[in-house]
Amino acid sequence: MSIFTKIINREIPADIIYEQDNIIVIKDIFPKAKTHLLIIPKKEIPTINDLEESDRGILAEMFFVAKKIAKDLGIEEWYKLNFNVWKKWGQEVMHIHLHLLSNI
Repeated sequence: MSIFTKIINREIPADIIYEQDNIIVIKDIFPKAKTHLLIIPKKEIPTINDLEESDRGILAEMFFVAKKIAKDLGIEEWYKLNFNVWKKWGQEVMHIHLHLLSNI
C-alpha cells in the first residue's frame, strides 16, 4: 500500500486541496516550486507502465483536474505538468501522480 493510498484512506494526514470520487489533490511536502501540487488517482497504479486500457478515463480526468485547479488558483497561463516514471527519473512513490508546478 502506497503512502498516497494511506492519505486517500485518511490513515495519515495531508494538506488536501481538492477531492472528487476518483482523484485527490494534495500539496507536495517537499515543494520544488511556489505552487507544487500532486494530482493522484484513488486507484493505486504503480507507474505509467502499469496503466491498463481501462485507466484511460482516469488519466484524462487527471488533466482536467489540473486545468481546473490552475484556473481556480489564477495560474492557468503559468504552470507545467509532469509525470516522473520509475525511481531513475524521480518517481519517489510507486503510485502514479501528476505534478502541477508554478512559480506564481
